[in-house]
Amino acid sequence: MKPQLAQQAKTVGEAAPGPFASFVRFVVCGGGIGVLSSGAVALLAGTMPWVVANAVITVASTVLCTELHALFTFGTGKRAGWRQHWQSAGSATAAYAVTSLAVLILHLVQSSPGMLTEQVVYLSASGLAGIGRFLVLRLFVFAGGRDGGQDRDQDRSFVRKAAAARRRVVPVSTRLPNRVLTPAAFAVGS
Repeated sequence: MKPQLAQQAKTVGEAAPGPFASFVRFVVCGGGIGVLSSGAVALLAGTMPWVVANAVITVASTVLCTELHALFTFGTGKRAGWRQHWQSAGSATAAYAVTSLAVLILHLVQSSPGMLTEQVVYLSASGLAGIGRFLVLRLFVFAGGRDGGQDRDQDRSFVRKAAAARRRVVPVSTRLPNRVLTPAAFAVGS
């Protein structure tokens, strides 16, 4: 038997990072991948239409960023599941639409903009879309924090125990008393 002082306390889980720390992490992860994606889109756009290149890079970077956001940005402590990937993909689709629309408007206004102008417009639109994505991811997709769903699991456990308690059969005697009580049995003086 170990002395009580030698035992280490178990931690239930670290708290999710606060909004500011999450935003800084989001900018570092998402922004870093976004800048790399920007260059990849520009290079890939030389071999295919820009919108297709943007779509290909957006899908690849979204999968990578969702994993980074689950593990690091929002501190869930585990890899992203299918639900998080689909929800993140929804927010990335909106970001894709914003960036594509911005570059499309640029090409309508200026028929052949330079690569630098295109990058400034693309990165500006990405920044605005990124703020929107951060809010969606923080408030909806990864709102559970580092508990890894422990609260949800505890809630489910409580519901299961309550349902089991309701199903328990309480023994109730169904035997009738030996003597049947009739109104005459209550008559005074009999």
